[in-house]
Amino acid sequence: MQLFYNPDIDVNTKHFSFPKEESRHIIKVLRKQIGDILHITNGKGYLFEAEISISDQKKCVASILNHTFKQPSTYKLHLAVAPTKMNDRYEWFIEKATEIGITSITPIICDHSERKIIKQERFEKILQSAMKQSLHYYYPVLNQPIAFKDYIKQDFSGQLFIAHCEETDKKSLKSQLTTKNEVTVLIGPEGDFSVKEIEMAIQNKFIPVTLGNTRLRTETAAIVACHSVAFVNE
Repeated sequence: MQLFYNPDIDVNTKHFSFPKEESRHIIKVLRKQIGDILHITNGKGYLFEAEISISDQKKCVASILNHTFKQPSTYKLHLAVAPTKMNDRYEWFIEKATEIGITSITPIICDHSERKIIKQERFEKILQSAMKQSLHYYYPVLNQPIAFKDYIKQDFSGQLFIAHCEETDKKSLKSQLTTKNEVTVLIGPEGDFSVKEIEMAIQNKFIPVTLGNTRLRTETAAIVACHSVAFVNE
């Protein structure tokens, strides 16, 4: 099934016009014609079945036939991950985390961060593409970058973890996870969290955890955490 995405469709929508670029893709690349069926999600749990009524490369129009609703996952996963030095590594993380299943991503700027600016628009496109490719009906939230010291002051709920490389008493993330819960995991930059940041997290009830016996890159650590939560909830 080929999945399309548009956040503006809802249960009251009767007809829908695709933007020019997507219209061209549907008609010229996919060679869809009048009467062909398309599947669209609004990223809020709904899957819409639509029939092409106007097959124009500049403005493809479809009529909504029916819709179904997919219940959200039994868990929520929030990953706060420091931007990587190379943008493509963070893009890889965003793509794979979306495929596995994630609720929200927050880029956190830490004491040891080498990159403090992200390409929000490009990251959103990667999120969208990964959601469609993996047939997810919920669009993950990509928050704006925020300084660690400001992020940590928020009100959190559920299970809270910080993964770091300092030689201190840490528990295995997998051993601490419970099912059907809300989980927040902090992943630091290439230079790891500073001692001060770790202390701030602990003061705010984050549990220090390890993700294994080897030192992982930022993006790898984030994926390991993502998969661990998904695996526990299977």
